[in-house]
Amino acid sequence: MSNCKVISIANQKGGVGKTTTTFNLGVALSKLGKKVLLVDADPQGDLTVCLGYYDTDNIPTIANLMEASINDYDIDAESIILHHKENIDLLPSNLDLSAVSLSLVSAMSREYTMRNCLKDIKKNYDYILIDCNPSLDMITLNALSCSDKVIIPVQTQYLAAKAMGQLLGTVSKVKRQINPNLSVGGILLTLVDERTKLSKETKVALQESYGSIIKIYNTKIPTAIKVAESTKVGQSIFSYDKRSKVADAYLQFAKEVDEDGKTRKQDAPSYDR
Repeated sequence: MSNCKVISIANQKGGVGKTTTTFNLGVALSKLGKKVLLVDADPQGDLTVCLGYYDTDNIPTIANLMEASINDYDIDAESIILHHKENIDLLPSNLDLSAVSLSLVSAMSREYTMRNCLKDIKKNYDYILIDCNPSLDMITLNALSCSDKVIIPVQTQYLAAKAMGQLLGTVSKVKRQINPNLSVGGILLTLVDERTKLSKETKVALQESYGSIIKIYNTKIPTAIKVAESTKVGQSIFSYDKRSKVADAYLQFAKEVDEDGKTRKQDAPSYDR
């Protein structure tokens, strides 16, 4: 049996740092000696572009794998995996994934399509990180259905805590009906500006609303212009500015995630509104 841990990075709210977190967490875990696969599960293909693969229209993607699964064809995931120079692998994405989302509506065992695509390659990795799109659609449902846990990046801004209810409700339903092994790994505070009171107020609000059922990671990811600069040139923050506070934060976060997987198993919250 594979010891690979599959983690979805999810939040239906956009602009919270899901893609940046997926990329930099993946590289940080590889620096800890882990074999890591990133899965771009967003039709916009932002993760694919962030890793420096710009011509997304002319490469095979996870959409091709999922279409093969839907039509009961042979699946060869290894043939489309891209090997990034920072010692991580990628299953890329493009707009074809939007069409797959529509095809899933009438597909047999539709919730398990992505799981079927990943099952034969899990043995090759310690971690598979899935960058979910900012929508609770069939693709995100597939990601949750094949994941062991969910990490929720939350930007430190007003009403951040209130916006999480729908996602947590979906996680609870997936756990009850589709994937009993699914849990919430925790909430990661992103784009934190320590010069303001807002980050402290946001953490307090999250703690009051969800602290009894969900872990809030100790690591906070600071805001920095260099993060945006790094993704424009297809590099993680570790390659672009390894001495930055953001690089240090993501390395500490990777250690939290890895240690969490070894010592702690948390049930997903029963949170339905």
